[in-house]
Amino acid sequence: MLDHAKALGDTLTDLRRQIHQHPELSFEEHKTAALVSEHLTALGIEHQTGVGRTGIVARLGRGNGPKIGIRADMDALPIVEARETPYTSQHDGKMHACGHDAHTAMLLGVANLLADKTLPGEIRLLFQPSEEAADAEGISGAPRMIEDGAIEDLDAVIALHVDSTLEAGTVQLKEGFLLANVDTVYATVRGTGGHGAAPHYARDPVFLLAPVLTALHGIVSRWVDPTQPAVVTVGRVAGGSASNVIPDAIELDITLRSVDDAVRAQLLAEVESALRVAQTLGGDYDMTVERGYPSLWNDPGVVGWMREVATAQLGEEGVSSGKLMMGAEDFAFMTRESRGAMMILGTRTADGVDRYHHHPEFDVNESALPVGSAVLAETALRFVSGDFKT
Repeated sequence: MLDHAKALGDTLTDLRRQIHQHPELSFEEHKTAALVSEHLTALGIEHQTGVGRTGIVARLGRGNGPKIGIRADMDALPIVEARETPYTSQHDGKMHACGHDAHTAMLLGVANLLADKTLPGEIRLLFQPSEEAADAEGISGAPRMIEDGAIEDLDAVIALHVDSTLEAGTVQLKEGFLLANVDTVYATVRGTGGHGAAPHYARDPVFLLAPVLTALHGIVSRWVDPTQPAVVTVGRVAGGSASNVIPDAIELDITLRSVDDAVRAQLLAEVESALRVAQTLGGDYDMTVERGYPSLWNDPGVVGWMREVATAQLGEEGVSSGKLMMGAEDFAFMTRESRGAMMILGTRTADGVDRYHHHPEFDVNESALPVGSAVLAETALRFVSGDFKT
């Protein structure tokens, strides 16, 4: 399978570059979806468009055997690309800075590799929109596809994510939790404004904020079980208009990360307790919570299948054990509906520079694309053939 995938290397690179040059934001992936549909049609693969708004579901095989899904996300980010390449984004302010162009190209590679196979089960290709953002109702692409039945009756679902800090063409796999829960708190510490020269006539929210920040930054170190991963980060503080004006309020944006669902609930409760400190000093607060993605659990059995396939293709030196990361991924919604796992594919560029996700100079090493396609395709093929237990 890897040899066949390598023979597709130029095709995969061309597909990835087409998508990279024409990035589309969440739920706007119309041209990307059209490119996917065109390629699937050329391969004679049945598929449905408009799933989860702008997603596509393709079906290979319709036997009575096991059913597995392979998911790739398609959306880009609102970032100005800073790196000049032959395939730099042609749309200012939009960029594939998280590798979703590569994910989509590799899933099209899977379609190429499996299009002519006789399958005793079903392999479902899930081209998902909007992993990076949610719609007006606060719902991202994976739940929207689930609502439209994209993963109905699947026995398993798999995916990969590129990592341009890892050696190109290597694979990392981790059993259990791979990624974190994420929630965002938008809070306001309220006081009473006034003249900077007469603070005694005001209730200064900047002063109220100081003990609130101390309380927020003490949550993880003092109140959360130290064996449980957790993060509380105040990413934005804003307020005031002039040096001699005491404002009425200070705004805070806070990101919360956890793994355990009980800790997730605890963090929200502790953040409110910290904000309540403002009341003890004569101020007030309000807060709203934006619930994000759940933590991503990699089923040990599914990880075992992918590890077996990757090791056979790359050798033991090409496969390593991953670690828990506190980022988040909406693929987690799918793995809560069906057993599944996500592998990490190394895509460090040839110059050896670590190119981090969501950075204006992010890029991937396209030599790794056949590896991703081959591992996904072979894992799915062996699963529907009955080589792995359901």
